[in-house]
Amino acid sequence: MTHDISITESIIQLTNMKHIPVESIAVMRLSMLDWLGVALAGKDEPVSRNVRKFALSEAGASQASLIGTRHKLPARAAALVNGTTSHALDYDDTHFAHIGHPSVAILPAAFAIAEMTGASRQSTLEAALVGCEASCRIGMWLGRDHYQHGFHQTASAGTFGATIAASRLLGLSHATIQHALGLASTRASGLKSQFGTMGKPFHAGMAASNGVEAALLAKGGFISQVDGLEGPQGFGPTHAGENKSFDEPRNSFVFDSIQHKFHACCHGTHATLEALDALAAQHTIDLNKIANIEITVHSRWLTVCDIKKPTTGLEAKFSYCVTAAAKLAGYNTGALDTFSDELCSMPEILKIAEKVMVKTDDTLPETAAGVSIQLNSGENLRRDHDLDQLLDYKVREEKIMNKVGALIGFEKMQRIWELLNRPASYDDPFNLEILLGA
Repeated sequence: MTHDISITESIIQLTNMKHIPVESIAVMRLSMLDWLGVALAGKDEPVSRNVRKFALSEAGASQASLIGTRHKLPARAAALVNGTTSHALDYDDTHFAHIGHPSVAILPAAFAIAEMTGASRQSTLEAALVGCEASCRIGMWLGRDHYQHGFHQTASAGTFGATIAASRLLGLSHATIQHALGLASTRASGLKSQFGTMGKPFHAGMAASNGVEAALLAKGGFISQVDGLEGPQGFGPTHAGENKSFDEPRNSFVFDSIQHKFHACCHGTHATLEALDALAAQHTIDLNKIANIEITVHSRWLTVCDIKKPTTGLEAKFSYCVTAAAKLAGYNTGALDTFSDELCSMPEILKIAEKVMVKTDDTLPETAAGVSIQLNSGENLRRDHDLDQLLDYKVREEKIMNKVGALIGFEKMQRIWELLNRPASYDDPFNLEILLGA
């Protein structure tokens, strides 16, 4: 029988779990492949170059691999750079219950600590998974109010998940993890006002770096407020958290319902794009005969991806009207180069975008969208789609392999996937450098 326990106790229990669900490990491998693909593809983005140059200018101990260079840096700096780099394209996985991107905040922290300590591949895999699970639980505990107030769970919940992943790899005691989480509580930050700028991908790097820092300082004897997460004036109460109760961890993981992106733009637009794909498969749509396009979504998305007149490719990723226009005009929304600055000023795109009207319906699940295309003839084409319907594992595996192959080349993707699927061992050290150079 389960009983309600504090969120702090719930996530600390994850660091002691001995029997990790095999199905969850399999999903984590998929997310590792996805993470490596988007990170390698994003290494030359301006924000990636900027943060990498900054970290390299400080130098330091050669502890952990850095995406985009053969240099190694201190674990905290590597986590900062690799987290930012992997979120630079905004093409990484999303958990809708968590309301954020777990892998880009957790994997860089786990990988940096693993390389620093010589942890095994199996231990690293498990730590990454429980860190992502912790991040999802914290994200759910903070809830919609936290997000709607303007906080970004990738950064806030991600900091706690990164702390748990690092703490598990460092073998910290229960009491020491409490201090690590207390310190993380006063370090976690990140605002949605940064969406559409370099600040958003930096949130992932911040979270990963915060987690490494909090765990290492706690390991060294750092003392903090042990109920800093949920106690009086703690993170939850002061950051609009809903502070829901939790049961003890069970044999199934929340992380298993992670969603992987197959369109290179904000995940809030994906249900709409899937609905448009389905309409295009059913009908031959003459763009000149479209009177208007109505997109219906949950109201929470209006503050995320409803930029009416984007002027940059980055802003276009957060625009219902431009992403929908690109899809209808035949552009591949799964391709990185689709979302360019030029896209925002193309006459054919602007003509379609002007016909898009975004409406809200809060009876819709936040993972769903409805699309209606009204033709000049009066005919109405309608399609709904809900991302919450999880794909079969094999279908998901195939789609992720195709996505990563398109990003970094199919031969490199296949080598990485083979390395990730080698039988994991507690004696075989984890090495990110080998994966990056596969």
